[in-house]
Amino acid sequence: MKLERIVPGSHLSGIAGDGAVEVVATRSYGPDAVEVTWKGSGGLGERILYREDEPRIREVSPGRRWAFDGDGDAFRLASEALRIRLAHLFDPYAAVNASHIEPLPHQLTAVYGAMLGRQPLRFLLADDPGAGKTVMAGLLIKELLIRGSLERCLIIAPGNLVEQWQDELHEKFDLGFEILTRTQIDASRTGNPFAEHPRLIARLDMLARNEELKAKFEAAPGWDLIVVDEAHRMSASFFGREVKYTKRFQLGSLAGRMARHFLLMTATPHNGKEEDFQLFMGLLDADRFEGRFREGVHKVDPSDMMRRLVKEELYRFDGTPLFPERRAYTVSYGLSPGEAALYEAVTLRARGDEPGGPARRRRHATPEQRRVRASDPPAPPRVLPGGDPRVAEAPHGAARRPSRGGEAGADGPHPRRADRGGSGAGTRRGRPRRGAGR
Repeated sequence: MKLERIVPGSHLSGIAGDGAVEVVATRSYGPDAVEVTWKGSGGLGERILYREDEPRIREVSPGRRWAFDGDGDAFRLASEALRIRLAHLFDPYAAVNASHIEPLPHQLTAVYGAMLGRQPLRFLLADDPGAGKTVMAGLLIKELLIRGSLERCLIIAPGNLVEQWQDELHEKFDLGFEILTRTQIDASRTGNPFAEHPRLIARLDMLARNEELKAKFEAAPGWDLIVVDEAHRMSASFFGREVKYTKRFQLGSLAGRMARHFLLMTATPHNGKEEDFQLFMGLLDADRFEGRFREGVHKVDPSDMMRRLVKEELYRFDGTPLFPERRAYTVSYGLSPGEAALYEAVTLRARGDEPGGPARRRRHATPEQRRVRASDPPAPPRVLPGGDPRVAEAPHGAARRPSRGGEAGADGPHPRRADRGGSGAGTRRGRPRRGAGR
């Protein structure tokens, strides 16, 4: 009888004398040895059987190779784990169904259309504020976890956002992340918290400015995914012909080398200087964005490495806009006699406030003090030194700014908008004329 056919429950002879025994348990030691525990007339016994023992062993009655007397709870746990592991093969949006969110169309297209299929991921997510970039990052992390592609994940965010990241990932995705703190660093068993914790949230400046901490970050094992929030802070710029690299930029460059997947998130990726933008995109692909940008000579299209949607392009599933339409226009209004007198008195007072001061300070005095006047009618006499009696005597009720919607004041209705357009003193720009005296 072959050793492979010896299973618990079978009755065999040739193991212990001439009588038959019942096999209670078996344990293999490689392909040529099996430890058998049996129960016979003399009690329990054990023996290791080898290939040369096969001719002596006879099967008296076969045992059940498959039985249904195992632990049902353990079987259910194992089968559920296998189902979750393979869920992405049958449900392309497994992370959505396993999270506590109601995603929007642009969030699904970002994660499942633009990012998830990239191996490795090097991407800049630059949607407008309010698009839900934290939700998109959480969906990506959750989906990679479900698919077994992520074990170690680091999130780098400004110090005032780390608690918000921790709360949202826990509440919306059931993901537990620890915030890197000084106490955690001091209490680390190995001295390197980056090696001990697979899911961390680190403060941007804390990591960028501390060379010792950065060295520990570099010495730790690599990361499956690093997410950087407010990534535009990792900036570099040209100063003449020389590139000025900030500590934040150097941290971003290091993080890109340490991560298999690298995701940058910001609502303001471009500061108006194309050469600085090329340096920023070099965090994702240093070879592709190498060298200084020159207009008409150096053209690099980053559209395959980033996505930028403004608020006007964001819609719900029913096709309605996510944000109301933005309209910018100027509304003029006329000043009442009391407002005009107050305006003129404040302007004259501001012009003569520092007769011997620098011209730049005199230029800034008028608009700053007019804003004080506009904030609250009783404010100018208290704020301006040696308050002008005409300001103090101006009728506060008449000088009250019109409320939203152009409600009637003491001298009738006045549309919104001060210091621009309209008639009377409201049309004056407030900049002192050259050579103006007291």
